[in-house]
Amino acid sequence: MRQAAGWLALLLVALPASAQEWDCASPADLPQQGMNYCAYRDFQRADRALNAAWPLVVAAIKASDASARAHFPEQANGHDNLLKAQRAWIDFRDGHCTAEGARYAGGSIRPLIENSCKAQLTRQRTEQLLLLLEEG
Repeated sequence: MRQAAGWLALLLVALPASAQEWDCASPADLPQQGMNYCAYRDFQRADRALNAAWPLVVAAIKASDASARAHFPEQANGHDNLLKAQRAWIDFRDGHCTAEGARYAGGSIRPLIENSCKAQLTRQRTEQLLLLLEEG
């Protein structure tokens, strides 16, 4: 028991006081815990960008639906379809990235793999959504 307490104390001394101390400018130079943290931060940034784009796209699709409703009421369901697609995409992203991480089950690299995957797919989805604004 004493030896475990000693190892725990040594581990706590070796860790940064808080996650904000990790410098994500060069994550490859960090220990695994730092790389995992930086990958999570990257995913959070990508998710914020997607969430900022979402209301713009929804507004454009709703405006398109309103315009189409006058002439093609049966086709004025873009918002419903967009919402359905986004929900399916979230399930796809999370499931796909969890499956990618499963190859590293029990490993300390798993959070890096999963969060990097989520960040990449989220950036791609944001681009797809923004293209809807250009095509409208």
